[in-house]
Amino acid sequence: MGMQLMRASSFHHHLLHPKSTFTPPAKALFGLEHVNSRSIVNIKRRNQYYGIVASSNLASPLWDSWRPEKGSAAPSLSDIIWPSAGAFAAMALLGRMDQILAPKGISMTIAPLGAVSAVLFATPSAPGARKYNMFMAQIGCAAIGVLAFFTFGPGWPARSFALAASVAFMICTRSTHPPAASLPILFIDGAKFHNLSFWYALFPGAAGCLLLCLIQEIVLYLKDNFKF
Repeated sequence: MGMQLMRASSFHHHLLHPKSTFTPPAKALFGLEHVNSRSIVNIKRRNQYYGIVASSNLASPLWDSWRPEKGSAAPSLSDIIWPSAGAFAAMALLGRMDQILAPKGISMTIAPLGAVSAVLFATPSAPGARKYNMFMAQIGCAAIGVLAFFTFGPGWPARSFALAASVAFMICTRSTHPPAASLPILFIDGAKFHNLSFWYALFPGAAGCLLLCLIQEIVLYLKDNFKF
């Protein structure tokens, strides 16, 4: 009994003073006679995997994604104003184009272009804002939507196939651009786009992105040269 108390006190001393060179024996730690070094390494790895840490300063990985990015500085007023102004100008120009195209029953102010605006103006350095990613995904996913509609007709089978194929297409071509995944569903559910057939791959998604890219260049220039 005395020996067990001595071992327990030595083990607690090691926990309180990690810089101590004392290393408690394996069977004093676990109460087992046959614990080898490999078992101790496996236990340490399991503790790290489940977030069991000794320091209270480390946050659990479960909550990290619910917090703002660490080390990111608060945005300046110009970092807010110029992207917002770019988004306003984009929707205003697309709305003016809608008035011109109204006799043909085509609209340029489609929801995916609103998502593209957020990506281009708010996160211009993100992978989804790369020009290759944007145009490859916009054209490819829109064409997939047309193909799915002509193959399955309107309904959930066409939507399911189109979305799955769009995700696979973006992965295979390394052109991840989340707003493009909504283009196939927009075509399948939007009767006004059906008469475009495969022209839908270029219009209005890809054509609208050209306009948004021009506005993005203006926004980036203003952010770099007119700060406040």
